[in-house]
Amino acid sequence: MGVMSGNFTEDLRFSKLLAREFSNRQSAISEIINLETILTLPRGTEHFVSDIHGEHEAFIHILNNCSGVIREQIRVIFDGELDDHGQEELRTLVYYPREKLERIHAHGLATDEWYQVNLYNLVRLARWIAGKYTRSKVRKSMPREYAYILDELMHATRDEEKVRHEYHQSILRSIVGTGAQDDFVEALATLIKRLAVDRLHVVGDIYDRGPHADRIIHDLKNHPSVDIQWGNHDIAWMGAACGSLACICSIVRTCVRYDTLDILESAYGISLRKLALFADATYRHDDAVAPMEKAIDVILFKVEGQTFRRHPDWRLSSHRLLLDKMDLARGVVNVNETEWPLSTTDFPTVDPKDPFALSPEEEELLHGIAQAFGESGRLHRHISFFYERGSLYLVRDGNLLFHGCIPMAKDGSFSRVMCNGELLSGRAYMDFCDHVARRAWSQGDQDALDWMYYLWCGAHSPLSGRVVKTFERAFVPDKAAWEEPRNPYYELSNDERVCERILAEFGLAGPTCRIINGHTPVKASSGESPVRANGRKLVIDGGFCKAYHKKTGIAGYTLVSGSHDMRIKAHRPFDGIDSALDDNADIMSESDVICRYDHQVLVAETDRGDDIRERIEDLSHLVAAYREGLIVEKYD
Repeated sequence: MGVMSGNFTEDLRFSKLLAREFSNRQSAISEIINLETILTLPRGTEHFVSDIHGEHEAFIHILNNCSGVIREQIRVIFDGELDDHGQEELRTLVYYPREKLERIHAHGLATDEWYQVNLYNLVRLARWIAGKYTRSKVRKSMPREYAYILDELMHATRDEEKVRHEYHQSILRSIVGTGAQDDFVEALATLIKRLAVDRLHVVGDIYDRGPHADRIIHDLKNHPSVDIQWGNHDIAWMGAACGSLACICSIVRTCVRYDTLDILESAYGISLRKLALFADATYRHDDAVAPMEKAIDVILFKVEGQTFRRHPDWRLSSHRLLLDKMDLARGVVNVNETEWPLSTTDFPTVDPKDPFALSPEEEELLHGIAQAFGESGRLHRHISFFYERGSLYLVRDGNLLFHGCIPMAKDGSFSRVMCNGELLSGRAYMDFCDHVARRAWSQGDQDALDWMYYLWCGAHSPLSGRVVKTFERAFVPDKAAWEEPRNPYYELSNDERVCERILAEFGLAGPTCRIINGHTPVKASSGESPVRANGRKLVIDGGFCKAYHKKTGIAGYTLVSGSHDMRIKAHRPFDGIDSALDDNADIMSESDVICRYDHQVLVAETDRGDDIRERIEDLSHLVAAYREGLIVEKYD
């Protein structure tokens, strides 16, 4: 704790700011001791998931069972003491305490003895899981209303527990005697789940397909430690909330096409009644494409055309704008010099002289939908959460996390993309995309809003990484026209040397550094592995969404990184909450160890350890300033 060094004026200015939090030497020294102690603790367990796609029920069960960690810990602690049924009952009580208690009461099992036994078992489980954390962190994780009692029950060594066993039992009897037992069961279950996973990483695509992305976001907002790497479907919703008309049309089209209108109308209060009325009055009902779907398709392709024309540098106008390449008399569309038969020629609002101009009715309709998006308070709170906790990519503890790809050319070089007059590639391009997405939210200028749509479906979007064939999928029945060429990244990055080059671009080097991807479902049933490039790339999209279960053969992955090893868990389909409550059904998971560490990894060896050491240095400067009289100490 020597004298201040470096830029003396800057150091002193920062120390004065820090003095508002630590007003004297004793408080600063106490914090230094606390931080130095944290460095010696085992690293907390981190979980990585991706591509949840609105499957709320399955995802929440994964959160509740902590990707199988609760099951494993109960087996370790109570093996030989509780039989399989007893362990199942305890697990379900942790997962769904309130709902399980309702069933316990309904079956007349909620005796004082039942509570005494189960409360004590929950305390033991909580103590075990809390073992790698400081008392301060455990205390902060406790539900506030029972923090004092929990603190008394939690912190006892094995020897102390023998001595204080009757004291703890008397506390539990008092809890039951005062009628607080149900609340206390729920408080313990909450504490156990909070401590079982130190940090949750969601590697993109909370939205789309499944019906309840809004509920997932609501639950994630209450999670104590979570970050999000934006996915292509997330960025479309973010763009819509920012005011991008193209993103709004795309979101509405997806909800109409996959019959997930509830998330717009019920969850976010965005009515599509006027769209339905317009569609019924405008389009034929005996056509191959349903009126409502066609109405939003046409509006989307018009707005998309206007967007692409504003950005000739994207080089999309020539082959992705197709309304002007339809020959309705012959019933074909020309795509890259190939003619494809159309499934419909009923386009009454498309003016051959100006195909991308909205009709007055379409203009009014789109304005009303955009206004509804802008006025949805719940949607804006959810998207604000995406910006607060999210980013395009994350570098953490030797891992590079991003949803889609780092755009690359066929020769393995990073694609050079024109970004407002400057060619960017690799990390610089990723940083630009992150910045422009934040600008769309904070400023909402047209250029940034247009880029949000490009990030959703542009050929060199790092979130998509493919040529999106929305028009063909809407109006061309021949599926040969639907093929969407992928960026070379997806094949090239299966090579360990390419992964090393990508990691180096983000300042990562060494055999333990990895890319963690989502976006492309792993066909486990066909023998595909989530582990690629000799372990340098992990693809963790295992198909949470029910629509992908047949394709993947599983129902999602969780990557689990602890202090002893890194494992990937393949989850089987979830039968539902009722099955979990009535039959103690759980999501069964198969675990594969990716690597075992040669020693238990401590906090000191992580990025958080680096942050803590910086904090210790800052506090040491403050202590020196107090000692030398440069800052006056204050005592309450």
